[in-house]
Amino acid sequence: MKSTLLLTFTLVRCVLSHELHGTSLHPRSEAVSPSFGYHGLKGPTNWYGINPETNTLCAKGTHQSPIDVSSTGCGPKSANPVFHVPAVPEGAEFLNLGTTVEVIANGTLIKGSKMFNLAQFHFHTPSEHSVDGKYYPMEVHFVFQAQDQSLSVVGFLIDLETPSSHHIDASLLGTIAKSLERIQHAGDSTNTGALAFDKLEQHFAAHGTFQYSGSLTTPPCSEGVSWVVSCTPIVVRAADYLAFRDVIKFNARFTQNTPGEINLIDNAAKELQR
Repeated sequence: MKSTLLLTFTLVRCVLSHELHGTSLHPRSEAVSPSFGYHGLKGPTNWYGINPETNTLCAKGTHQSPIDVSSTGCGPKSANPVFHVPAVPEGAEFLNLGTTVEVIANGTLIKGSKMFNLAQFHFHTPSEHSVDGKYYPMEVHFVFQAQDQSLSVVGFLIDLETPSSHHIDASLLGTIAKSLERIQHAGDSTNTGALAFDKLEQHFAAHGTFQYSGSLTTPPCSEGVSWVVSCTPIVVRAADYLAFRDVIKFNARFTQNTPGEINLIDNAAKELQR
């Protein structure tokens, strides 16, 4: 009976992992052998080709992410949703998925009357979003899901710490970076040290955000994702950035077209057919 229940649980988990692939809400199957990547035929220009049935939006969707954020489009901080991630004094599960590294944590995002629950947060090097054409060394995505299965992602651009940015707290990323040496390879997992998010919450509340309807930045590139990008970067110490970069390597999807306009892959295909 016990083995039957275990098998049933495993099968259900695999189904969920497939349906939510790209959100990393159920990441372990991806950690064994990622079906997509960022180079060659596994890269973003061929995500549709990897699986045309599931990845159609990667090549044809018209509200794709990431995008180039205009600083003039950053709203006032009073329009920000309520972002809360409680401290994890015992540390959190930390995994290498082969395409990124992610931390499993709890938290909430309240947008109007709707509440989203945090599933995980993960990292990209370099940043996926840009601001006025400028990229940053890193970006972290906090992935939230509501009861109706809709998704919202809070993105923080991450710049290198400088003498003039010492007032921005870098300790959260520093704590996470200390555990990277234990997850050097896809499938590795460990626990972080104690994590505190109060400084990050304060940073989010104190600065405006750029909000738009986009997509997952990984296959299947599902649309209808509510994006909230903090317009003011947080910072990482140079040594910690190098630790992230050396494990994650390059994992950023190229900037997509303006939301509502033709998909860049679709446009290129049509131009080639002329």
